[in-house]
Amino acid sequence: MARRCELSGKGVQTGNNVSHAKNRSRRRFLPNLCNVSLLSDTLGESVSLRISAHALRSVEHRGGLDAYLVKAKDAGLSARALRIKKRVKKTVEAAAAV
Repeated sequence: MARRCELSGKGVQTGNNVSHAKNRSRRRFLPNLCNVSLLSDTLGESVSLRISAHALRSVEHRGGLDAYLVKAKDAGLSARALRIKKRVKKTVEAAAAV
């Protein structure tokens, strides 16, 4: 399982540990990933995702998972998140047609 956020695409970064004597050794900065279940209002079900804490705050700020996915670009989303986004759009369009 990759260490990558399913909504924002945030992943592992690399850098240096720098000692007091300025010795440098390589290190990894891991994203703060959380396993969460988010409720989709249009689908009427909860969706389990592995997202970063920053993305979780963004979801809450935008007003829920559906609003976040509608605004999100497809390039940053995982395959599972893209499937959810397509289902949400299809459900919204079906409701608007009726």
